[in-house]
Amino acid sequence: MASDTNLLSLSAFLLCLLQLQLPFSAAVNGGYWFPESQFPASSIDSTLFTHLFCAFVALNPQTNQLYISPSNNASFAQFTATVRRKNPSVKTLISIGGGSANRSVFAAMAARPAARKSFIDSSIKLARSYGFSGLDLDWEYPDTNSDMNNLGTLVTEWRAAAAAEATATGKAALLLTAAVYYSSDLNGMNYPTAAIDSSLDFVNAMAYDFYDPSWYRDFTNLHAKLFDRPNPVVSGSYGVDRWVQAGLSPKKLVLGVPFYGYAWRLKSAGNNGVLAPASGPAGAGSGAMGYGEIRSFISRNNARVVYNSTVVGNYCYSGTTWIGYDETQAIGAKVAYAKQKGLGGYFAWHVGADSNWALSTQAKKSWEA
Repeated sequence: MASDTNLLSLSAFLLCLLQLQLPFSAAVNGGYWFPESQFPASSIDSTLFTHLFCAFVALNPQTNQLYISPSNNASFAQFTATVRRKNPSVKTLISIGGGSANRSVFAAMAARPAARKSFIDSSIKLARSYGFSGLDLDWEYPDTNSDMNNLGTLVTEWRAAAAAEATATGKAALLLTAAVYYSSDLNGMNYPTAAIDSSLDFVNAMAYDFYDPSWYRDFTNLHAKLFDRPNPVVSGSYGVDRWVQAGLSPKKLVLGVPFYGYAWRLKSAGNNGVLAPASGPAGAGSGAMGYGEIRSFISRNNARVVYNSTVVGNYCYSGTTWIGYDETQAIGAKVAYAKQKGLGGYFAWHVGADSNWALSTQAKKSWEA
């Protein structure tokens, strides 16, 4: 216990001394990419982005160090050079964890000073050796109040170590970010907002996956509503407000937008609105479809496309297939909202799902308007 307190005090002291060296200031027009998407990094139009996240590296539960699978090593090693051919100024971040990662491994690491140090040292070394601009922690999600407290300790120590490394090497400090729940409160717990605000350059709020036909089977719904009048808690705007009310600087909050949707199977082709009776996913798995796949479905089936400006989201339908997603109208409205609220920007999951860069172009245009 005493060693924990001493380490935290030292980290906080170093942070106070070095805080002015936080490198982030510009707006974020971001997007995630991962090799398993089968979309080549060389095909990314990086001129449409200020920040690109390369996902994911894993955490070794024995050593608490990061590692990249051999099959992805070349892709990660070449990522920064590849995307900078089209946009030399784009910032690249290596993303850690992800939705399929074992959350208990992150919890165990964050709970122990020596394990945190191993993680931190390993992450900085990896980012430097692979030429990345920064690091992005995607711990989905802390399970307990202790996890949340330990997350605060982790990011405080992470910032202190990154600042010290930059001072020692004369290099620009690494960007430090995190992908977080859409709201600052999660299952009755609160994120350590003060530590996040002091230590991270920004956080990516995942304002999507509110509904998924693999578990929300009986009715259609839009999985990434910006607003929701009947149930405002389940909406991106609610999450934004909660983060800001908790004390996070709006400029450090980046709004997530999805480049994918979910397909439901309607019980009746004639009843095809939002909340229409359904019987689970249309097709295999969860019913998830990338935007490019959705556009192909619309073209092949002459599907009707509807934009709901009240909640901000699109859906399309043909026969008994109903797909909720974000079309250019919804993406443009969400990005305009983020700018109007004074947020730090937006990010997309994931760039390989776009179609002819229609959504990415609309997002950038709306931010610059």
